[in-house]
Amino acid sequence: MKISPTFILVALAVASLAGCVSPTPAPVVDHSTIGHTSPQAARPGYHTVKKGETLYGIALENGQDYRDIAAWNYITDPYIISIDQVLRVQPPEGVATATTAPVIAGASVEQRPLEGAPPSPIANTPTFKREPRVNKEPYSDALYASMQKSAAATPAPAATSVPAATTTATTTSSTTAAATPAPASGALVWAWPANGKVVSNYSTETKGIDIAGKAGDPVLAAADGKVVYTGSGLRGYGNLVIIKHSGNFLTAYAHNQKILVKEQQEVKKSQKIAEMGKTDSTTVKLHFEVRRQGDPVEPLNYLPKK
Repeated sequence: MKISPTFILVALAVASLAGCVSPTPAPVVDHSTIGHTSPQAARPGYHTVKKGETLYGIALENGQDYRDIAAWNYITDPYIISIDQVLRVQPPEGVATATTAPVIAGASVEQRPLEGAPPSPIANTPTFKREPRVNKEPYSDALYASMQKSAAATPAPAATSVPAATTTATTTSSTTAAATPAPASGALVWAWPANGKVVSNYSTETKGIDIAGKAGDPVLAAADGKVVYTGSGLRGYGNLVIIKHSGNFLTAYAHNQKILVKEQQEVKKSQKIAEMGKTDSTTVKLHFEVRRQGDPVEPLNYLPKK
């Protein structure tokens, strides 16, 4: 049978197409997550930046000074961050703890013989006789016995005569005194940040309380601490002051018309830090928050009863 050239060309084309067909479909790759995930993002102590967030807000939410977070992540002024950036929000390991114990001046140190060191020749009778080298006297049994008796009667040096228990106690006491800070004057003492009436209670939405007042009324520090933020970089808070206290507490004072303190300034309980206003608010009020380790808590649980 004669096969036409056209039939041959069609058959070759079909065979070529069949060779390109795979018996199983190619896998589908989801590219939506590429470049947007990080192993660190799922770990405690890290935060992935979302749209609209600022470094100041992230610091407040995690109970940190924004300068610390900037330093841990090598961010410099003007503290620009980007969406999906993964930030460390807890101190790197070893930052807050000294890597080596300090040498304490005047502390006694217990002296112990090295493990495996040869025994003292004075405490153990030698197994062989040796010619005395003092003045090169001729050796005799009587002279050797006299030297052994004299050596046993000679008191040990003062540095090694201190009992081990006494020396250890001295070391422990000195170390504890130097490593333990001076006792605090008491637990964190709280005071009301303003004298007005509470017009909005705490909830998971408000995160704090609102205290009514007149423009210019004093805003007071609720406890001793250090100012870690002043400014208007957090949307919804207006002119804001944030103070860090002992025990991982932060307090926030929002909507002020005038701020009277500077960042890194130490303040005392009931010290005037601002004047009440209505920046980023429709009415004059103080919005006050208490945060422990970054989490909002009920301020009325800490403020004294009125």
